[in-house]
Amino acid sequence: MRVLVVNAGSSSLKLSVLDGEHRVGAQELRTERTQLDADEVATAVARLEPVDAVGHRIVHGGARYRRAVRIDAEVVRTLTELSALAPLHQAKSLAALEAVGSVLGDVPTVACFDTAFHATPAAAHTYALPQEWRERFGLRRYGFHGLAHASAARRAAELLGRPLEGLRLVTCHLGAGASLAAVQDGRSVDTTMGFTPLDGLVMATRSGSVDPGLLLWLLEHAGLSEGEMAHALEHDSGLLALAGDGDMRVVLRAAEQDDPRAILALAVYHHHLRAGIAAMAAATGGLDALVFCGGVGEHAAAVRAGATDGLGFLGVDIDPRPNADGDGDRDVTAPGGGVRTLVVAAREDLEIVRQVQGLLLGSSPPDGAAAATDGKPAARGEADAS
Repeated sequence: MRVLVVNAGSSSLKLSVLDGEHRVGAQELRTERTQLDADEVATAVARLEPVDAVGHRIVHGGARYRRAVRIDAEVVRTLTELSALAPLHQAKSLAALEAVGSVLGDVPTVACFDTAFHATPAAAHTYALPQEWRERFGLRRYGFHGLAHASAARRAAELLGRPLEGLRLVTCHLGAGASLAAVQDGRSVDTTMGFTPLDGLVMATRSGSVDPGLLLWLLEHAGLSEGEMAHALEHDSGLLALAGDGDMRVVLRAAEQDDPRAILALAVYHHHLRAGIAAMAAATGGLDALVFCGGVGEHAAAVRAGATDGLGFLGVDIDPRPNADGDGDRDVTAPGGGVRTLVVAAREDLEIVRQVQGLLLGSSPPDGAAAATDGKPAARGEADAS
């Protein structure tokens, strides 16, 4: 089955055709958030190979969608209702769906959700908030980057030569956005992002976890507006706030030159990363492998070294040579290391193809994705999960 994978980002639309695990064509369009030129999309699709199915990456499936689904009018209505949860991505994804559908309207089309992988236990996804709020607004931990985490877990099992069943993994998706997932038996049992992707790790421009009391204090005593706070937490925090630049490559170079801001930024980044890894390992009851993916996770050896320094009590120990000099998917575990440490490419496109084929060809549901259940879309949230 030849599948067209459609990945709508906040400023680009990536189209790629995969025949099994092999990419046989690709196009990328730079565009404003929700304004897609239908003619430009049609031209890009026409340049690609003919396809048997289309798979769309959708950031947010809410509480209802826990596996890939065939897109129809009802699904589109539900995803539109969820746009408040993901204002930076959902509208763009829906626009891409409409634009590609205008060209390939007769081709089976499937929605694959970043939130679906995190069908975590109730203890992990439930907030200790009033029940009325939770039910009325759909307040819970959703988690993001699910397609990347699922792909990383699957690839880790291949490298280890073991089935996903029985494996205890912590997958680290580190990029501009960053999150961890505790993966047990191929299923996410905990993750660092919550109701929105602001939660969890320190990121490029996002704060990560912050005491909610601190935010309430700022609203009450510092005179900040909700809009000012939202913008600062999303766009003016993280590495940018600490080091003056959100690009990890720039921060690492500055730290090598003894820039005190960059040194502090890395210390804070690694502190939260190590604490998160340990927490995820607790959720799986132990650890068989630690897996790094994403732009930073794949390419920043110093970040991997800093993240694993101090995790010896978990059995994590990496070999400096393959960590610094290796390339591609690989094992960077030090000789005698009790826990395997792996570096893999995040292949969301392969995970989308797998889910599309599984749904349309009638195979078993994706690992980590439970059956679709009824649920109410939440009213607010920000889901720039890039």
